[in-house]
Amino acid sequence: MPGLRPRHELPPGPRAPLPLQTAAWLVRPGPFLARAHAEHGDVFTVRIAGEVPWVALVGPDAVQEVFTGDPAVLHAGRANRILLPFLGRASVLLLDGPEHLRQRKLMLPPFHGSCMAGCHDLIAQIAREHVARWPRGEPLALAPRFQAITLEVVLRVIFGVEERSDRLEPLRRSLARMMERLMSGASLFTLLALGPDRAARARIYEPVRRPVDRLLAEQIAERRARPGDDVLSLLVSARGEDGGRLSDAELRDELVTLLVAGHETTATALGWTVERLVRRPGGWAALQAGGEPYAEAAGKEALRLRPVIPLVVRHLQAPLRIAGHDLPAGAVVAPCIQLVHRRPELYPEPAAFRPERFLGPHPQGGTYTWIPFGGGVRRCLGAAFALMELRVVLAELARSAAVTAAEDTPEPTRRRTITLVPGRGARVVLR
Repeated sequence: MPGLRPRHELPPGPRAPLPLQTAAWLVRPGPFLARAHAEHGDVFTVRIAGEVPWVALVGPDAVQEVFTGDPAVLHAGRANRILLPFLGRASVLLLDGPEHLRQRKLMLPPFHGSCMAGCHDLIAQIAREHVARWPRGEPLALAPRFQAITLEVVLRVIFGVEERSDRLEPLRRSLARMMERLMSGASLFTLLALGPDRAARARIYEPVRRPVDRLLAEQIAERRARPGDDVLSLLVSARGEDGGRLSDAELRDELVTLLVAGHETTATALGWTVERLVRRPGGWAALQAGGEPYAEAAGKEALRLRPVIPLVVRHLQAPLRIAGHDLPAGAVVAPCIQLVHRRPELYPEPAAFRPERFLGPHPQGGTYTWIPFGGGVRRCLGAAFALMELRVVLAELARSAAVTAAEDTPEPTRRRTITLVPGRGARVVLR
């Protein structure tokens, strides 16, 4: 148990050998976590190859302890370090302590309030143009089509690449190639085998990074010289409390971070929302009648039932008491999104897909009971933006077509590196 002092005992957990627990986590993480919870209760320890044992937390009170705890003690950057070769060392996802807080404060304003309101119409236009090109009357997988939409939103709304720019198509191709490499199973095993620091030093991803870095440098230079109303322009002009600004290298790393955090994840949330809606009697008609408010409620319910990632982790830098357990420095605590979302006292009939939970004057879901975007100072910067994008794209699709499931059976969950996606790609028929 590397990093832990022998005299500390972690809470009990599954007794299966390390290889079996690792295989279960990689192949069927949901059932693996559910079995451990049923046997050991709201606090249990799982052991995954290459990782310090995780103390999984399922109770909302324990989740609150973690999300409101001292960020100097509860570090999250190390958990994301596997993405170092792609994101770069300045990524807000990889930082902890004062560096993280500085970067987060600089990046937060573009994703709130009036800054987001101006993005709505462009996202709707992008969705409308894509949906119009999709075939009707035959089975099609929505997953890659939603990925194309969310990539276009990143390019146009966040990076500020103009529709007629010569840079748009090369960036589209280069970013798609880099994301496909990142999300491939081979890439995951390479990163696990080498470790992120060795992989970064070996520059094994240089062939897919080089064209992206060159094009992003050009885009950053253009926005420094000619700001627009996109997120990049706001980041270029952002100043910290000390008057400092993000350097070109920091901007590059944060742009790729926004791509990784907001492209695949939002597309996956869209895929699961449609997959669930088309299997609910009257679900698509309710979406067509309810517009964007119902679309957001359906998206939130899909994120409750099918969170894109099943848990988040924090590395303890000092001993800490959580959920009644005294844990040593070096331990890892893991608020379990998937299991918190399925507590029957929080969500009656938790396995049922009911968007109405998130409608009305007193919707279900709270700060520590609905946590698909994490929480505390590490809550996803783009959470509000992602929900807006989700509801706008769904509403546009509902206006354009009636959608039915291509098969009667629900789609299984499949792992795509760190995300959990619809196993058949969210297959539907548009009419």
